[in-house]
Amino acid sequence: MAEINHFEYGWITPALSYALSVLGSFLGLVCAGRIRAAATTGQRVWWGTLAAWAIGGTAIWSMHFMAMLGFAVEGTRIRYDVPITVASALIAVVAVGIGLAIVGTGRVSALRIGIGGGLTGAGVVAMHYTGMAAMRLGGSLGYDGVRVALSVAIAVVAATVALWLAVTVRRVLAVVASALVMGVAVNGMHFTGMSALSVRLHEQHDDVTGAGFSTLLVPIVLAVILVVVGLVYALLAAPTEEDRAGAAYLDARRADPAGSAAADPQPAPDPVGLRARGTLARPGSTFPTRRVDPPR
Repeated sequence: MAEINHFEYGWITPALSYALSVLGSFLGLVCAGRIRAAATTGQRVWWGTLAAWAIGGTAIWSMHFMAMLGFAVEGTRIRYDVPITVASALIAVVAVGIGLAIVGTGRVSALRIGIGGGLTGAGVVAMHYTGMAAMRLGGSLGYDGVRVALSVAIAVVAATVALWLAVTVRRVLAVVASALVMGVAVNGMHFTGMSALSVRLHEQHDDVTGAGFSTLLVPIVLAVILVVVGLVYALLAAPTEEDRAGAAYLDARRADPAGSAAADPQPAPDPVGLRARGTLARPGSTFPTRRVDPPR
């Protein structure tokens, strides 16, 4: 059995992976909060897609590969199969999207959240072990069944809690706290699954083929930056409740200008006769006066 090191660079990689999971969770929760408030189906699909990319792509998949940067096996190099790696990313995004579609439409219920959490958790597990299957090294992988089952349970519970938070949390401080908790859950699932891994080196093995992690790191980092910038821009550009209320008021004024003017038929008070003085320029107007002529 080969010696495995999960923290080759110390606590740098787990700290970065936790930061990624918290950032993706925060953006995903904010986007998910817009799903139920959306007025049209197109808006719900838009916010659901953004939330799926934030949670599935950044909080889960990018976190997984950032943590894998610190993974090393003594006696062999590690390479990755690119198509399988890309497939693992799509699995994570699609799984989260399905869960959000289940809980983000219709009436919120424990059944919906449970079904959505179960499917999403299964997708997260599939992403993790698909990503592990993409590894190429001079040995064979083995897994401890008990720890694998524990990682599955953590993934399902974490996904269910994440979906519940996505449809219930609204305040900023609560969203931040929820993102911190989700980061712990996502990292806990990852490292629990990694602790189940064992590697048996082959006595003779050919040169390992595939993409090195340094090759994958640059596109992964660029993709994360583009996704985060796009999500932040979409959130900032989206109209707020005040913007929508103002637009509705202006539309109502344009649609019925006469009705808005008739809404206030009474003239404003004129205690000193300024309105009367405004008629002096009209032909035949009399000069206003407060003098009362004595009776004759």
